[in-house]
Amino acid sequence: MAYRFDGKSALVTGGSRGIGKAIAIGLLNAGAEVYVLGKSEENLNKLKQEFSGIHTVHADLTNWDTTRSEVEKLGHVELLVNNAGIATLETFMNASREQFETAIDVNLKGAFNVSQVILKSMLEKKSGGSIVNISSIDSIKPPRLGVSYGISKAGLDMMTKVMALELGPHQIRVSNVNPTFASTDMTQHFFSNQERCAQVTEIHPLRKLCQLEDVVNVVLFLLSDNAGMITGSTLPVDGGFLIA
Repeated sequence: MAYRFDGKSALVTGGSRGIGKAIAIGLLNAGAEVYVLGKSEENLNKLKQEFSGIHTVHADLTNWDTTRSEVEKLGHVELLVNNAGIATLETFMNASREQFETAIDVNLKGAFNVSQVILKSMLEKKSGGSIVNISSIDSIKPPRLGVSYGISKAGLDMMTKVMALELGPHQIRVSNVNPTFASTDMTQHFFSNQERCAQVTEIHPLRKLCQLEDVVNVVLFLLSDNAGMITGSTLPVDGGFLIA
């Protein structure tokens, strides 16, 4: 099913690469005016060269005040995808303060901060809107490695529910998408190893890897009016991994 977002503005954080970039392109192709927020000026410039219709916003989510200021400049936005995230690979006892704080700052506080700014305009204009937070299956199934990442994403899951409860009466929907390990440009070093790729495929009941379009299709659905009765949900895109 094709979704249309003509006349609507959308912001995708962490949208210059990977899943975020794919979501931004999907929204652009569906008629939305798309803004992408990213930390890397180089990646943002590459994105702008490739897709001139996408507007770029340079901001580091770990800087609360600067991020807030840059997002406020965008004006009214009806669609928000909090995609920006940083992964970690550590056990609980080996996790450093820096790893933990960075994961919380980007994966949780960053989404919290951006959402507050975008929601202020939604509420003032009484326009309604839709927000999708990109979480992870690691927020549901405890990871043995990457505990800071898993904890931060679990916090994001709860934030989604709190937001949905508070904002529902204003016709603002908030949902989670929780992907399994997806094949992106950033994970090619992993998936290029055929043995590891086969191992990952084997533990998913559908016996296939998660592709970018698998996540994008779910996000566009949740942003669209077709999901008008869905809010506060947590939707795994995991090929059945969580039941395996």
